[in-house]
Amino acid sequence: MELFIYDRQFNRLGTIDNHTELLWTRKYYECGEMELHCPVTPANMELLKPGNIVTKGDRTEAAVIRGDQAAEESNHHNGIICRGYFLPVYFGDRLTGPMVNFSGGDEDAMRFMINRAAPVPLLRIAPPSDVQEAIRFQATYRKLLAILTKIGRLADLGFRVVPDFREKTMTFETYRGIDRSFTQRDNARVIFSKSYGNLNSVKYEYSDLAFATKITVGGAGEGSERVFVTVGGGEGFNLREAFYDAKNINGEDMSGAEYVAALEAAGYGQLEKRKIMESIETEIVPSVNFIYGRDYDLGDIVTVEKTEWGIRQDIRITEICEVYEDGGMYIVPTLGHSLPVSDNFDED
Repeated sequence: MELFIYDRQFNRLGTIDNHTELLWTRKYYECGEMELHCPVTPANMELLKPGNIVTKGDRTEAAVIRGDQAAEESNHHNGIICRGYFLPVYFGDRLTGPMVNFSGGDEDAMRFMINRAAPVPLLRIAPPSDVQEAIRFQATYRKLLAILTKIGRLADLGFRVVPDFREKTMTFETYRGIDRSFTQRDNARVIFSKSYGNLNSVKYEYSDLAFATKITVGGAGEGSERVFVTVGGGEGFNLREAFYDAKNINGEDMSGAEYVAALEAAGYGQLEKRKIMESIETEIVPSVNFIYGRDYDLGDIVTVEKTEWGIRQDIRITEICEVYEDGGMYIVPTLGHSLPVSDNFDED
């Protein structure tokens, strides 16, 4: 498989076809990552400079060479380890600017935050879909990429930046994965299990340490003058309460009702964060029964069965690591969320 190398202006510099391993990690809510191993040669050293862009040429993705790099030539080792991040990494170079209060659709929120930040060269923004979920938040001088990730997690919304090397542009897009689970009837079902012969290994994680059903949010003020709101509910053994300090939400430019609504939005965000966390990491053969990239893809909801453990989950594919080595390719998908995530839009 050839890898194509471009500069930051999308001018083609050359190709690499002597790599020994490539880890191409695609992520639904976050910026994807790349790790490339290849021999130390003058041509490779020249092409794999920080800031250049790597693409496989067969997908709507590209990675910027950035972060920790290494090259070693000795009696025992000769190789380059080149690391990078997908094109949304450019959003990590931008701040959201002065305090902003947003209320509207989730896709509109992402586009609004991009448009108010310093422009990214070559970037275009695709229009949103017709169906959006309502979202409300406040942010002040935070990393734009962190905000996009938090909106995506809260709204169950994926995003990506698609390069067009011919036109020398890249386009920001939002998208929602397709439900291909066993329980739905609208789309072809995708099931991974040993009985289907397409499940090599399974790692299952469960955590209810942060789980809460009811959140009390504390806003501005002191003592009896402090503003509190409560969201969620539950009773008996099913009630799990938590407190969230939201003094960082500034209500100066809001009416009383708007400020309460902002606190409630923060509370619902905490409920989203404090769900029971389940994830399944599997090693899947990409061409047995279901073809990766055709029958299922990043962001889709599929069914995973592990009958020996009594597990049958309809769960979203949130990450896919494509592993290319020894002339072959396999994938390691991660389904669901392995760790709780912050929803506080005023934190990095």
